[in-house]
Amino acid sequence: MIRLGINIDHVATIRNARGEDHPNILKAAKFVMKNGADLITVHLREDRRHIKDIDLKILSKFKSIPINLEMAGNNKMLKIALKCNPKYVCIVPEKREELTTEGGLNLKKNNKILKKIVKTLNNKKIRTSLFINPNLNDIKLSKKIGAKCIELHTGSISRKVRSKKNIKKDLKKIIASCNLANSLGLEVHAGHGLDYKSASILSKIKLIKEFNIGHFIVGESFFLGLPRVINKFKKICK
Repeated sequence: MIRLGINIDHVATIRNARGEDHPNILKAAKFVMKNGADLITVHLREDRRHIKDIDLKILSKFKSIPINLEMAGNNKMLKIALKCNPKYVCIVPEKREELTTEGGLNLKKNNKILKKIVKTLNNKKIRTSLFINPNLNDIKLSKKIGAKCIELHTGSISRKVRSKKNIKKDLKKIIASCNLANSLGLEVHAGHGLDYKSASILSKIKLIKEFNIGHFIVGESFFLGLPRVINKFKKICK
């Protein structure tokens, strides 16, 4: 069975729109764990556009909540990771101007710093993955850098599934990446843009051990949860 990591960043996005504490991040994390999540993913971005330092600090106190911290590959974020000691870390590329993560890490350009960060986290027994594009060179570099896992960026195939375009090339790349990663002893995760259809397609690849999904789940929850909330208010209004 594929583990399901639920990214709650956009619960924080909604909260931050009012500058208050609703919806509460800890409550959201506990709720999704109670309802079947295997881990909670949060991305502490440089600009703190959704998850804040205090969120990470509070979540880190609850060891019953396995945290997967998405973070940029730099010394500042390494220091934060070591302080909060999450169960998992996924190193991701980050640009202040992007709306969402637009691609995988540039492993060649950032090889030195990534090696240092991964080694440090490995020594602290924090399972570390690298967020990469599905190509064979990046798989090989991930192994050399010392990562235990990789997370394949699934944005391209997810967009094509939604727009009903041909996905054969993308699927071929992902399968080849999974096979090579497995042969090198790397565990394979997948994430970015996944919805019911794309996740269903990728779930057939048995070498994928974990999905990390956030935006779609939070968005879909509006429609599944709105009837109950509206019904409660209708009773109040009687």
